[in-house]
Amino acid sequence: MRTWLMAAVASVLLPAAAAGQEASYPTRPVTIIVPAAPGGVTDALARTLAQRFTDAWGQQAIVENKPGANNQIAAEYVTKAAPDGYTLFIGPEVTFVVNPSLYAKLPYDPVKGFTPISGLVTINHALILNPALHVQNVKELIALAKQKPGELNYGTFGAGSTGHLNMELFQAMSGTKLQALHYKGATPALTDVMAGHIQMMFISVGTAVPQWKADKVKLIAVGSSKRMALLPEIPTVAESGLPGYEAVSWFGLFGPPGMPADVVAKINGEVRKIFADPEIKKDFLERQYFESIAGSPEQLANAIKSDEPKWRKVIQDAKIKGE
Repeated sequence: MRTWLMAAVASVLLPAAAAGQEASYPTRPVTIIVPAAPGGVTDALARTLAQRFTDAWGQQAIVENKPGANNQIAAEYVTKAAPDGYTLFIGPEVTFVVNPSLYAKLPYDPVKGFTPISGLVTINHALILNPALHVQNVKELIALAKQKPGELNYGTFGAGSTGHLNMELFQAMSGTKLQALHYKGATPALTDVMAGHIQMMFISVGTAVPQWKADKVKLIAVGSSKRMALLPEIPTVAESGLPGYEAVSWFGLFGPPGMPADVVAKINGEVRKIFADPEIKKDFLERQYFESIAGSPEQLANAIKSDEPKWRKVIQDAKIKGE
């Protein structure tokens, strides 16, 4: 009788204890894995979250950079980590919706290999030109490209990068043919646009605006679905000659597969609180021209499902292979 009673009590207390541990999360430092070198969008997001997590939870949040292989090194590390909420991942869109079509084999499952926690931000991309190119808008650019097929060139920050795929989509939708020149990063490509060595590129709005304001590039359109509130004078690509076109990328927060639901809920709630903070909106989001997409784990999972077919078609039609 005593043995049966002790077992019954244990069966009640053990789940309660486990739930209590999850409710008290975190009890030790949390590591946020970044699939890029220090500096740049992904790293900035991670460091902003890390500081706010540390302040809110009383436990240090650490940023660890694991760049390489188009996010594959970091993604593989996270997918194999313990699903306890102490290893998190700032996941760029390409990790989940581009890499599966870009590479024949990945060291991670882009859907089953992670626990979605929350969307973070979207980045709208800007179509910029060297000032010497005598076009003023998207319609004129398309017309010139059709007059000179294959003669106009553009820069990317690597084969399969967002800068590359956005321009491949532009060509497919406009019926134009441009020449790609691949760089090892956005900065050298931007430098060559300003110098006139290449004629155009898609790059994040936050990076493009300072150069545009300094008259070093023309900013003729943005890739958002509607005009940006912070740049109302700049038309979208869609409204200025290419209906339905979008050049937008997103970033989300993920963990390893199998994370406890209440740990996910706690992190998700903190992310929403961070991006709803007026100080973060003004000093971080607006300064970088980011737009918050903090929301439910289900919304983040749905973004992967809806975006993957779009980019698969672009990659397959353009016969792009990962480097």
